Amino acid sequence: MLDGLKRLFSGASGASDASPEWDGLLPWAQQRQYAVRVVQNEGFVVDGRLGATPWRLEWGPSQRPYIAGHELRIRSELGLSPDLQLVVMNRQLQEKMEKDVFEQYVEGVQTRIDNQTPPEMRWLVMFPKLPEKDLGELAERYAALSSLKGWLQQWLAGPLTQSLAAVRVEPSVPMVLMIGRGRLMLRTALAEPELPALQQWLRLFESAMREARRVANDSTDAISPSAQPSQWSTSALPGDERQK
Repeated sequence: MLDGLKRLFSGASGASDASPEWDGLLPWAQQRQYAVRVVQNEGFVVDGRLGATPWRLEWGPSQRPYIAGHELRIRSELGLSPDLQLVVMNRQLQEKMEKDVFEQYVEGVQTRIDNQTPPEMRWLVMFPKLPEKDLGELAERYAALSSLKGWLQQWLAGPLTQSLAAVRVEPSVPMVLMIGRGRLMLRTALAEPELPALQQWLRLFESAMREARRVANDSTDAISPSAQPSQWSTSALPGDERQK
């Protein structure tokens, strides 16, 4: 498996050996009992759990127009109500998306936003943004909006705010943390899957998982009693863009 990872990561540059940071991926995963699968010339998948709740980390070609090159995706089925829709994104991405929406749907030829538009872009039009005073220390770097403002405020009221503030990336790097159709998803640009970056984003994602469960336990209207986490697809690198 390690040889496969080396071939995968060295293929693009023609180097004979993988980066030391990449070499650390498999030992890190094995130590934590994560499952790793390589998709040749595409990326890789890591399956793990936070307690009894599974999550999936994918690194591969971008599935969103606002991310160039490769991206990191982490997702988990939390059994939340499908009516709950919320997103936190970096402020530069929010401003760019709003500009793109205006140019495409107001100045352009399209008259309505359809299902081919990423949900995070649709929600910018549908839901009001959380006021900066409610975002507190996050206001300079992030924007947030939701179909249930109170749920979003509770989600950000605990350790998740500290986790978001602790992320160290350039302000221009697109990052989306969202809940929709009962699923938590993190998506960000990541040109190279170096282990420190994977660890940083996974820490943030697991903090978001814990806080979502906390809020759901206190907000019975935002969790579906009949919802069961779906089984992961058996495909090697499933993409959520197939599940609009």
